[in-house]
Amino acid sequence: MGERKYFGTDGIRGRANTKPMTAEIALRVGLAAGKLFMSGDDRRHLVVIGKDTRLSGYMIEPALVAGFASVGMDVRTFGPIPTPGVAMMTRSMRADLGVMISASHNDYADNGIKLFGPDGYKLSDEIELKIEAMMDAELDAGLAPSNQLGRVKRIDDAPPRYIEIAKAAFPRHLSLAGLRIAVDCANGAGYRVAPTTLFELGAEVCAVGVSPNGTNINADCGSTHPETLSAAVKQYRADIGIALDGDADRLIICDEKGQVVDGDQIMALIGRDWARRGVLKGGGVVATVMSNLGLERVLTGEGLTLERTKVGDRYVMERMREGGFNLGGEQSGHLILHDHATTGDGLMAALQVLAVLVESGKPMSELARQFDPVPQLLQNVRFTAGKPLEDAKVKAAMAEADAALAGQGRLLVRPSGTEKLIRVMAEGDDEALVKRVVAEVAAAVKAAG
Repeated sequence: MGERKYFGTDGIRGRANTKPMTAEIALRVGLAAGKLFMSGDDRRHLVVIGKDTRLSGYMIEPALVAGFASVGMDVRTFGPIPTPGVAMMTRSMRADLGVMISASHNDYADNGIKLFGPDGYKLSDEIELKIEAMMDAELDAGLAPSNQLGRVKRIDDAPPRYIEIAKAAFPRHLSLAGLRIAVDCANGAGYRVAPTTLFELGAEVCAVGVSPNGTNINADCGSTHPETLSAAVKQYRADIGIALDGDADRLIICDEKGQVVDGDQIMALIGRDWARRGVLKGGGVVATVMSNLGLERVLTGEGLTLERTKVGDRYVMERMREGGFNLGGEQSGHLILHDHATTGDGLMAALQVLAVLVESGKPMSELARQFDPVPQLLQNVRFTAGKPLEDAKVKAAMAEADAALAGQGRLLVRPSGTEKLIRVMAEGDDEALVKRVVAEVAAAVKAAG
């Protein structure tokens, strides 16, 4: 695979108004992706565009629109809507391409562009590289004649359509009546749809992080700052707390005591419930190499498998499609429910947890601890030059660590996809041993880099 110039592990992302997140590059994405997806036939082609609540969305969106319209593609804009809503609407409107403008859980100064194909799935590496190759072409190459420019229209009711699809994923015979739910929408894309969905299903909703102003997205709120949700749960004496991130594709939960429940516990909860009800497909769950060993053990204890992929929800999704799985996700709270969505969806995942909560009649704190997590330690080591992972001493330190952990833990060393960092992670039943191997491998990496 070629060297990437613009696209990272999840679309293009960076500080707004500096490369690669400028209006010019957004324009080039529109031109290149538009040309690639126009596919040569005479029919009208369509792209749909959603965004979160960042100030820079007002700059990126018109630039993308101009690029698409100038190569002859029609455009429909949705305004603020969750990432999974864009994936759904791409399919339901029979669009050739879907675009989400968001930097997910990053702070407001960053922004990003994620692309979805007509099937609602994130584009493959190959297609992203094709778009990259076309982005550096002359700006006036391949433009549409003046009578064939794209038309642009705002679709005002996209969020309500997403709400209807989300509600349909909640079991018909259940209601949220009698539940008090604290929800933190991170001042992001889910600020209207999440509270409305929960309210329409009967819950009493106590919402925070629902007054976006362009610069407060993810600011001390949302899934990356669960302490805010925890405080809200206690303040409102809620039965459960739900926190989304800026583009509402990830979920963290708090029980009624304000204790945080991560993505691994949520996957165990939904996976075991689905297995009992006979609706879990693929015989197990797909997660990444970061998921806790405790999750693997609780699943194998029930005859289910845990398949691991590289970090990134698109790799989880690829494995789910290959193996026919319908549940997968990441420890960070990206949960993919393939029966209902083609990408991570925080609200959909929350509704599955709420279904278990309502059916069981138990408090959330009893459901939250599906397994005892194995001690896990992650250390990030910065390096300036070279490839530390190819260093002989680093390889030797890793081999020693693997041998020490054999049978009762595991070591994971990987480079960051976005910065000059090596992530050293180990987990095992013996916490002192875990600390020791992480320190030893990290020291070797530091010396090499």
